Amino acid sequence: MLASLRIRNLALVEDLEWTLGPGFTAITGETGSGKSIIIGALKLLLGERADKSLIRSGADACTVEAVFQMDDAPALSAMDARLEENGAERCQDGSLILKRSFTAAGANRQFANASPTTLAVLKALGDLLVDLHGPHDHQSLLSNEKQLDLLDAYAGAGSMRAAYGSQYAALNGLLASQAELSASEASLEREIDLLRHQVAEITAARLEPGEEATTLARYTVASNSRRIIEVSTAILQRVSEADDSLLSGLAEAQRHFRELEKLDPATASLAQSHANAVIELEEAARALQHYRDALDIDPEQLASLEERVSLFESLKRKYGSTIEEVITFRDEAAERLRKIESRGEELARLDHAIAGARDTLAALGAKLTKLRTAAAPRLAADIQSQLRDLGFKKSEFAIALRHAEKPSAVGLESAEFVFAPNPGEPAKPLKLIASSGEISRVMLAVKSSLAAQDRIPLLVFDEIDANVGGEIAHAVGAKMRSLGAAHQVLCITHLPQVAAAASAQYVVAKQYTGDRTISHLAEVKGKARVEEIARMLGGRTDSALAHARTLLGDSSGKKSPE
Repeated sequence: MLASLRIRNLALVEDLEWTLGPGFTAITGETGSGKSIIIGALKLLLGERADKSLIRSGADACTVEAVFQMDDAPALSAMDARLEENGAERCQDGSLILKRSFTAAGANRQFANASPTTLAVLKALGDLLVDLHGPHDHQSLLSNEKQLDLLDAYAGAGSMRAAYGSQYAALNGLLASQAELSASEASLEREIDLLRHQVAEITAARLEPGEEATTLARYTVASNSRRIIEVSTAILQRVSEADDSLLSGLAEAQRHFRELEKLDPATASLAQSHANAVIELEEAARALQHYRDALDIDPEQLASLEERVSLFESLKRKYGSTIEEVITFRDEAAERLRKIESRGEELARLDHAIAGARDTLAALGAKLTKLRTAAAPRLAADIQSQLRDLGFKKSEFAIALRHAEKPSAVGLESAEFVFAPNPGEPAKPLKLIASSGEISRVMLAVKSSLAAQDRIPLLVFDEIDANVGGEIAHAVGAKMRSLGAAHQVLCITHLPQVAAAASAQYVVAKQYTGDRTISHLAEVKGKARVEEIARMLGGRTDSALAHARTLLGDSSGKKSPE
């Protein structure tokens, strides 16, 4: 669950730290008090793009941080795996910490367990943690793709659908290879000519991995050999060949060392050190002389190396940035050429593989269809029961499965949720129902029906109870409370019946300090909660206060708060 949320300098919030509990929590307050900031903060943590205009006036940066406590072992294991895939730290003691900050200058930083990460990773993690529904988010329920997803979740068809999807992708890969080989003869002949030329050109070069570096080194020496000889000769002149060379001077010094040693035997080690230095310098001079004399300014060899280097550059311009990439290109072109030239055999192999893949896909599709066919009436009946709890006493709800003309990436059929909210009316697809109040209740019914299968721990509802009231509002509140038994539920609401059903209630209110406006969040209990429910009913009159006590007593099943 979401254990805590901290918001700093976001819109009207200066510094808010909120510790949450499990179950159903209602968030209430006057219009414009800043309730939507809570949702905005969560959206930022879920990877939504940041608008620097959201930074509180006078502040340089905004920060949102959340701690999710994960007690379910499989979910924690899946989260740790996702974190490791993206280079982030694993959860410690089951806690996942997400943080997002952005500045007025445009800098944007996000973290998962203190590890820097990307917005895409935040979104991927958020998809496992939070299901957020706003006034318009129920529109996703209108798409046939989403409806099929919901049916599969209810049917427990996730692994079967994944297997089907993998087989569908494999079949499409085989079909694509077949289409390539079945291209027009003229096109294939042109490709064969090109491939033969490419393979022959690269093969003729007789390339070897690592050859480029050694050839370049030899070419550098050969092209600079004249200057190398000049420099080597100058060094040898100074060291050994000139009359005043270093070795001539050292020889004279050596005679002095011998005389010094005779005068004082204690200097023998100094004389020996000098002698060793002379020997090393003589050896260096001889080695340099051999190196210089071995250099051969061969114009033909230089031209050959230059031509080889030029060939490397030419091939790299055409086929890759390195010689190794050029060799890889040659091998892949040769394999493609082999397939085309033996396309009769390859097409026969592909035909056989495609037939087998189609049979496997059909078998998997049939199993998926069987799961959906069995689950559709059960889910429809469950949703219909939930809808009756939400005021649609005589409504009809069904799930129509329509066989597709050809297999798709999601199976052999499509799903259509159809609904008749009133008796005597024909059932229509959900997308043809105009009332947002009706669609909101259908979405709540679907969520209630899928509560056991839905593994996302936090459900957030942002005023989806708009356009309902009276007894329906009581039913919506009861349904939210029921959802709170399996999930952590947050609901921003203006309906007192819904707020009264919550196990905890928080009020967002504005405070004015000097010339600044600040939004605060505080839990209300006992008398303060009665007064907040009364305010939502229209005012803190005696009758409203009595009604509020009744609502709270009815929702909790206990005696009304005094």
